[in-house]
Amino acid sequence: MTPEYFVPTQQAQSEFVEKRSRFITDVFPVETEEEARACLETVRKKHHDARHHCWCYRLKEGGVERYSDDGEPQGTAGQPMLNVYQRENVTNVLCVVTRYFGGILLGAGGLTRAYAKGAKDGLDAAGISVKRLWKLVDVPCPYRLYDRVKLLVEAQGGVITDTEYGADVVLKAMFAQDALEPFQAELTELTNGGIEAAVTGEEFRAFPVR
Repeated sequence: MTPEYFVPTQQAQSEFVEKRSRFITDVFPVETEEEARACLETVRKKHHDARHHCWCYRLKEGGVERYSDDGEPQGTAGQPMLNVYQRENVTNVLCVVTRYFGGILLGAGGLTRAYAKGAKDGLDAAGISVKRLWKLVDVPCPYRLYDRVKLLVEAQGGVITDTEYGADVVLKAMFAQDALEPFQAELTELTNGGIEAAVTGEEFRAFPVR
């Protein structure tokens, strides 16, 4: 069974100011070191006048983890940023926090908190998706049972991807492998065996969880 893992949902940016220093975070979904470094270079060019571009990335392939303080005091930027993604168990991600110095020293503790906040704000803006093997299922049902079947799909951890309206309603849904059997059992009980879900295939893809 293919293991599931968590990735950023999309590319995103966030920003905040701390004691006149401006911190701009860019988060990218990436799958290779080449891709990560190309995205990093894009940020460096975009903010070429900034003093620091601190970064970290995590890649599922090979378990690669790298980071840089980019001129900030050692241990105050890249590692705290990486720690955020380790705690959230998010991989295939590059995070770059660009700092425009505001003239006031933040101290080691202040820098560590600021870079960790930048990493977390950026991740919150990007969102988190779970990437796993989904079973694709068609669930036909009469209109009178539509609401109850829809709630059952969601209660069993399914994701409705489309709805077709004809003589009956057909809910197109995705289920994690271990959630499909319990759903089918609950569906049989709910409809006294009147509805049977048809597995139409499977797909390895990401879906937002928060």
